[in-house]
Amino acid sequence: MRETEDFQWQLEGRNPVMEALRAGKTIEKILVAKGSREGAIRDILKMARERGIVIQEVDKKRLDNMSLTGAHQGLIALVVPYTYVSVDDILYRARRADEPPFVVVLDCIEDPRNLGAIIRTAECCGVHGIIIPKRRAVGITPTVVKASAGAVEYVSVARVTNIVSTLEYLKEQGLWVVGAEAGGTPYNIQDMRGPIALVIGSEGKGLRKLVKENCDYLVGIPMKGKINSLNSSVAAAILMYEVVRQRDQSPLA
Repeated sequence: MRETEDFQWQLEGRNPVMEALRAGKTIEKILVAKGSREGAIRDILKMARERGIVIQEVDKKRLDNMSLTGAHQGLIALVVPYTYVSVDDILYRARRADEPPFVVVLDCIEDPRNLGAIIRTAECCGVHGIIIPKRRAVGITPTVVKASAGAVEYVSVARVTNIVSTLEYLKEQGLWVVGAEAGGTPYNIQDMRGPIALVIGSEGKGLRKLVKENCDYLVGIPMKGKINSLNSSVAAAILMYEVVRQRDQSPLA
């Protein structure tokens, strides 16, 4: 069952709007600051005109007042709300590509910039989809889209009621559930080449107890300095690229 956000939705900035156009997203109107015609904005407006999208020139002050990110770059697009997919849609995407599923599960990420950064890295790593909880976590918002640099247009995101039940379902579908935990096996010596669901904990708190208990194994990132933890988006990026590294070579080194 697909669902959408229930607020008026907008994309801000040149990269998010350009990627939305390239991905064929339904855009109702583009608001552009008067006099803005240089570089990427000129290309965006040309593409929008070709698709029959309404373009409205407005004072920059109006965009400043509308902006939710504080970084509209002279451009705001009004679009249909974000559409989430189902977990099965994500698994189907992997089957269609004839690849072992690579899913990222986020356990209560609250910072929209962290979520956007994770989505951006996931797109670069070929992740088939991201799963987030409906409660106690950020959803796909304009700030998330901005932080993802438009990558959200290419990464499927499912929002579920219960993360633990979802992990159990992923196991039934043949995936190994790998949790990111400071005391886990060093990530570079743990085999992560098969169908995998990589679980990343929230900022500051990490994985919740029941989520951790439902992981097949835990992997950690060795720390050499005085600070004993990484930002969740940085940790997610390191682990996602380790999965890519291992999948791209055989046997595991």
